[in-house]
Amino acid sequence: MARRLDCSRRNSRTVQRQASVLNPPELGADTNNRCCWNRLWFVQDICGIICAVLTWLLVLYAEYVVVFVILLPSPYLYYSAVNFVIFQTLAFLAITSHLRTMFSDPGAVPRGNATKETIQQMGLCDGQVVYKCPKCCCIKPDRAHHCSVCQRCIKKMDHHCPWVNNCVGEKNQKYFVLFTFYIAVISSHAFFLAISHFIMCVNSDWNKCSSKSPPATVILLILLIFEALLFAIFTCVMFGTQVQAIWNDETGIEQLKKESVRWQKRSPWRSLRSVFGRFSLVWFSPFTGPSLNLNKLDGYLHAV
Repeated sequence: MARRLDCSRRNSRTVQRQASVLNPPELGADTNNRCCWNRLWFVQDICGIICAVLTWLLVLYAEYVVVFVILLPSPYLYYSAVNFVIFQTLAFLAITSHLRTMFSDPGAVPRGNATKETIQQMGLCDGQVVYKCPKCCCIKPDRAHHCSVCQRCIKKMDHHCPWVNNCVGEKNQKYFVLFTFYIAVISSHAFFLAISHFIMCVNSDWNKCSSKSPPATVILLILLIFEALLFAIFTCVMFGTQVQAIWNDETGIEQLKKESVRWQKRSPWRSLRSVFGRFSLVWFSPFTGPSLNLNKLDGYLHAV
């Protein structure tokens, strides 16, 4: 017992030094998957970049049809104004959430830090070992998985999403959940507006219901209805699976692989707070993230 207490005190005295070794603060120490003079995280994957650009184009198409085909030609001023403000606000939050997810470090472990000197500096006690990733040569924390696209080990990796060209992990899961939420909401809103406008055009024999010709209006509305319905279903399912995983304190990979629980599970409320922070309106803001304890090293040590 005395030996364990002594080891605990020794580890607590060196926690800051160990954290600086495992998580070097200088950006220049690891330039992989970074852009803009190492200021932003960016995965250089052509498939993910195409999917991300396609996401922006689909949102822009919905913007064009909703604004210039549905709202501006509408004779109801207040109806158009209210729906314009709602749609633009939700679209702005959705795009911001997407960008934050895409350009945020998901919790990548520094590459090549599994050196003999680093392991010695961690001051391991008897019966404690660390795991080394053979692919990126890093000290692999518990619940971390290696992503073949990012070529890094990601802490609490949920999955790699090509639509955001990034992994969803410990540091950016909130932004991804908000992205799926806001896309689901604006898709449902666009679907409602398109159906309502289509019915209005049919009842008015296509007179003054759009600045476009009737065939063009029909094609634009049908494409918007199809897009909105498809993405509303897809993002609602994704949002539900993300919330369920957070509620159960599991990641998508852990659920898929049915991994045995080696960590101490948190309560659903504490698990939600670990992703979104303290409950307030900032839960719905993509401009703030939860404060993570980056100096905590428990996930790196394993007792055997």
